[in-house]
Amino acid sequence: MKSKHCQWCDNTFSTAISYQVYCSAECREHATKEKIAARYSQTRVARRKGKLRLCTNCNANLSIYNDDSICARCTVNPKEVKGVIKDLKGLANGKDSQASKEEDPE
Repeated sequence: MKSKHCQWCDNTFSTAISYQVYCSAECREHATKEKIAARYSQTRVARRKGKLRLCTNCNANLSIYNDDSICARCTVNPKEVKGVIKDLKGLANGKDSQASKEEDPE
C-alpha cells in the first residue's frame, strides 16, 4: 500500500491503486464539479470573443468577461455612491452619520 496526499483536501491516505488521487468519492466529486464549472466559464468567455455585446441600458461595449447584460456604470447608482462617500468622510471626521439621520428626519 502506498501513502498519498489527496489532491482536494490534502489528507494523507493509503491506496493499492497507483492512479488514485482522491481519498474518497466525496473529494473526487467536489474536484470534478469544480473542474466542470471552470471549463464552462472558459467556454462561455471563448464564445463571446469577437462578438459585439452592448449594455441594454446605455449601449456601451461589454467585456467578454462580463456575465451580465448591463455594464458596471449602469448597475451602480451614483447618488448612493456619493452618499456612502459622504458618510465615510463623516466617520473619518468623528461624526456619526446614522445618528444625525435619526435625529433629523427629512
